[in-house]
Amino acid sequence: MRRGKTTVTTHDKVRVSVLGLGEMGRALAGALVKDGHTTTVWNRSPGKADDLVAQGAERAATARDAVRAGPLVIACLLDHASVHEVLDPLAGELAGRTLINVTTTSPAQSRELAAWAADAGVTYLDGGIMAVPDMIGRAGSSVLYSGSADAFDRYKPLLDTWGTSTYFGEDAGLASLYDLALLAGMYVMFAGFLHGAAMVAPSGMRAGEFAAMAAPWLSAMTGAFEGFAAVIDGGDYTVEGQQSLEFSDLGDILAASSDQGVSTEAVAMVQRLIRRQVDAGHGGEGFARVFESIRRPQ
Repeated sequence: MRRGKTTVTTHDKVRVSVLGLGEMGRALAGALVKDGHTTTVWNRSPGKADDLVAQGAERAATARDAVRAGPLVIACLLDHASVHEVLDPLAGELAGRTLINVTTTSPAQSRELAAWAADAGVTYLDGGIMAVPDMIGRAGSSVLYSGSADAFDRYKPLLDTWGTSTYFGEDAGLASLYDLALLAGMYVMFAGFLHGAAMVAPSGMRAGEFAAMAAPWLSAMTGAFEGFAAVIDGGDYTVEGQQSLEFSDLGDILAASSDQGVSTEAVAMVQRLIRRQVDAGHGGEGFARVFESIRRPQ
């Protein structure tokens, strides 16, 4: 805890309101109820609150009633526009309270919401959830936060009921930035797996069989991240021991994909990043130099 800050201890129970009961919102609210916090829930479709009420949550008829129920409000809504749609009419009610927004937003949108909250006299903390709903409250779940340090310090024990809580500073856009950067890596990896599954499907291999081959291979390859990072941070792509960009040419993968009758879009994207550096005269340097193709787009 930061010196001089007030915090909720693990034994304190908080009156907290959760706005939005999609799959993630229900998981977050359920973890709070299980931990003993007085939890008020609201959703446009009231039926989504039934299971939570049966577990001990309090149902609010309106979003205004939910906000009035306690000092801490959690927003887990569809998107940035829906946050404003629900909360703009309640700015007066939110004044003096803490708003933790875990709705997926861009960094710019998170900063805009922080400015909106400041104008309304609302303490604002932004969160990026690195978990699927079933992971909430279990090992492996983590949530990234940025915005009000006071809010993070005060409510960290409550936030830890969802997963590991990590704070990145007063800039409200940082949690979103890091969340989306991690998701970018995930989705490109997923696309690569799906491309591979499509390649082998015409041979008769089922996706499940390919997954059994791919999972340990891809897991092992994540060990290369630290090496890439060291090269990037060092700024020298000529360090010995790297696989060169010329050797990394993906032409054979593209040809095999075409022969199998599948789209080459996912792999062609990586090939373009490689060729940009090779064409610029860096073919003998390490694969990590693809970072420069991404950092400095044409």
